[in-house]
Amino acid sequence: MRTYLTLAALAACAAVSGCMTAAIGTAASVGVYAAQDRTIGEGIDDANASNQVKLRLLAADRAAFAEVDVEVANGNLLLSGAVPTAEHRQAAETIARGIGNIDNVFNELFIGPRSGLVRSAQDELITAQIRTRLTASPAVRAINVNIETFHGNVYLMGTARSEQELQRAAEIASVVGGVRRVVSFMQVRQPPAPYYAQAAGPPQPDYRQPSAPDDQALAGAPY
Repeated sequence: MRTYLTLAALAACAAVSGCMTAAIGTAASVGVYAAQDRTIGEGIDDANASNQVKLRLLAADRAAFAEVDVEVANGNLLLSGAVPTAEHRQAAETIARGIGNIDNVFNELFIGPRSGLVRSAQDELITAQIRTRLTASPAVRAINVNIETFHGNVYLMGTARSEQELQRAAEIASVVGGVRRVVSFMQVRQPPAPYYAQAAGPPQPDYRQPSAPDDQALAGAPY
């Protein structure tokens, strides 16, 4: 029901000119969720949790939390980037833990000054190169992997269908130039059943009447 209501809200929003851009962007995200090994509802929940944390961080201290990235995948939340003090680092984690639908919070925030334009461009290049290599690998379903890079530190979020796929994704990321370390928070998870299999439900019992025994079987039956 939650998914249907969300899609209906998008349609209503699109009817208003001021909501057209937001509707298109959200619809694109829903398309990505549908292609991943998670339900659309899970994808929307993760996106909502990420947005809530970002808004609360900026409301608490826009300057201090301006370089904090928030990534949520399957109920696991990653904080990466930089904050000016240890107090801000702890405060960011406290804010993240106050959001519902979050199972784990991984605090990878560095304490120090904000990144310059050159460093930020280098991190974006690293992320793009890892994404390209994951997409080209037949051993990894790249659409299930979220990548965050900060000062050459690479964080992988999302799911893998096996331990081998999880390890291969980390290996691919580790050999990209400029990568200092790779931290994987990916989880092994079997993909959900297709929607048509879920709709089919359990097999129905067979109510057919048993066939009448033939004469030969009755002849051999004991009295």
